[in-house]
Amino acid sequence: MKKLLALSLCLCMAISMMAGCGSNNNGNTNASAKTDEGTDEKKGADESQAGAGEEEEPAGSSDLSFAFCTNTLNNTFQSSMDATFDKLCKENGISYTCLDPDYDLNTQLSQLSDVANSGYSAVFIIPVDSAGISSGLAEIKEAGIPIYNVDTAVIEDDIESFVTQFVGTNAYMAGQLVGERMAEDYPEGADIAILDFPSNESCVDRVNGFLEGLGEQKDKFNIVAQQDGEAALDASLPLAEDIIISNPDLQAFFCINDPSALGAAAAVKAANKTGQIGVYSIDASPDGKQALLDGEFTAVAAQVPIQIAEYAYEEAVKYLDGETDPGEKKVYLDSHLVLEDEAKETVNDWQ
Repeated sequence: MKKLLALSLCLCMAISMMAGCGSNNNGNTNASAKTDEGTDEKKGADESQAGAGEEEEPAGSSDLSFAFCTNTLNNTFQSSMDATFDKLCKENGISYTCLDPDYDLNTQLSQLSDVANSGYSAVFIIPVDSAGISSGLAEIKEAGIPIYNVDTAVIEDDIESFVTQFVGTNAYMAGQLVGERMAEDYPEGADIAILDFPSNESCVDRVNGFLEGLGEQKDKFNIVAQQDGEAALDASLPLAEDIIISNPDLQAFFCINDPSALGAAAAVKAANKTGQIGVYSIDASPDGKQALLDGEFTAVAAQVPIQIAEYAYEEAVKYLDGETDPGEKKVYLDSHLVLEDEAKETVNDWQ
């Protein structure tokens, strides 16, 4: 009964979003491309570019064309980046295409090959698999197209060999901020559980930052469980339920993103322990901000997808204007704890 109740509560919470370090919860298996001409399906990046030329170009349009090869559009993190790229390109007359592989590596590799063969001016990439897209990156590099790896880094060798610049949120800093907040909330320590996502480098950084943030009080915190919540609400919920049942003195969860934390919060609520077991998260998505305002989250640190898109876009434009040295190969934008006032003002948006 408790599991049914928790699942019912879970359905009442937002499940559509997924953080930058995550897996798809939506179940949509149709990989597609979205262009600034409104194309719904991708028959090839060259075709979408040809379609762009059929419409009257806006005043001040350029000859540039940008592509965003995301890992999915089935969550608000990536869709907010897509919307930002689209807006900036429209404002500056740049042709824009977004390719969505829906977390399928082979589809993404095919899309990267399309990009390499279609003469785009620059490409922004979130990998489906950080280690699995080397061949696609190599094709694009060989075609002379600058690559901006955003949000989730590819492997180090590929960054050095193929990527013009990486731009992401400082994941370690986000975890550290949450750890510092938990140490303030529990000065005598506590029994805590961690829902992590060890297959993703960014999420590993969040956990390491969190542990560092506990500081000198780290030894006072007893980690009673650390399990892979798959960065997903539906995977994290049953894990959190079992952890609560097995550890009656549990005082807090640290979760690597909002979907995982929403699953933990649903389990806490089903156990009638809201306010007794804290839930600490990273993302500050619209759903996460609402959970903070509703008292279901204790604290949440921000990821900044809109800022990532804006920064990468500006760097691509500067590169194409002749500033081919980005200065920093890797750029990590600062995180911050989202407090109640900011959550109220920005509850419907990412940052």
